[in-house]
Amino acid sequence: MNKKSQPTALVTGASSGMGKSIAKRLIADGYLVYVAARSSDKMADLAQLGAIPLKLDISKDEDIVATVQAITGNSGGVDVLVNNAGYGLYGPVEEIPLDEARYQFEVNVFGPARLTQLLLPAMRARGAGTIVNITSMGGKIYTVLGAWYHATKHALEGWSDSLRLEVEPFGIRVVVIEPGLIQTGFGDTASRGILERSSTGPYAKLAQSVATSIDRSYGRGQGTDPKVIADVAGDAVKSARPKTRYAAGKYAKMMIWVRKWLGDRTFDRLIKSQM
Repeated sequence: MNKKSQPTALVTGASSGMGKSIAKRLIADGYLVYVAARSSDKMADLAQLGAIPLKLDISKDEDIVATVQAITGNSGGVDVLVNNAGYGLYGPVEEIPLDEARYQFEVNVFGPARLTQLLLPAMRARGAGTIVNITSMGGKIYTVLGAWYHATKHALEGWSDSLRLEVEPFGIRVVVIEPGLIQTGFGDTASRGILERSSTGPYAKLAQSVATSIDRSYGRGQGTDPKVIADVAGDAVKSARPKTRYAAGKYAKMMIWVRKWLGDRTFDRLIKSQM
């Protein structure tokens, strides 16, 4: 696949948080790592480590095509694709415009899907490759005011499972990683969006309660270090037979277990108790 003998990876959403940590891990493991994000200047530290930064708005098809063309022209494709780019749109279903909901799907589902489509042919030709999709424990559970965010993560989970069966005959692995509460900017973005959208009106009291809960959960360094997710991703890529999915980070395994085994009403009570 590659014009060089060095294995190649692409990590999206690499300007901060989990994406940046995953990129550092893959660089340390000897990969030529392409890092992609809207803010290419925030990846200067990765460039100093040897990564190749690419400006990518995952919601724009022309950016995705240009990114793949650049990588294909230089390296012939990638051995590892880490679909990490994403964000959380939080607020009442009634008050979120459908255009915003569609954009949430563009970033969290359709963008990664398009990128995968364009990089798969080179993986098939080589008969090998690993696709790592960063979903969330939110792809297995639900929270108050997170309907659209959870919808995208549930979609990415199911999409990944079907993709795994499709590409397995070509020697390509698909791995899902389900992070819990990770110390990134996710919480700040989610709580700010809730208050900007719903600080007044019929959902004001609920919005304030949820925003406070998010700040309490993510603030003051209580989330898991993104390096934990980076190590999970790096170990999965190195494994001869990785698991189909990994839950990692604060609350991830516990919350998924409660949702699966104790049922909706018990889980509802647990979530509402945090309000």
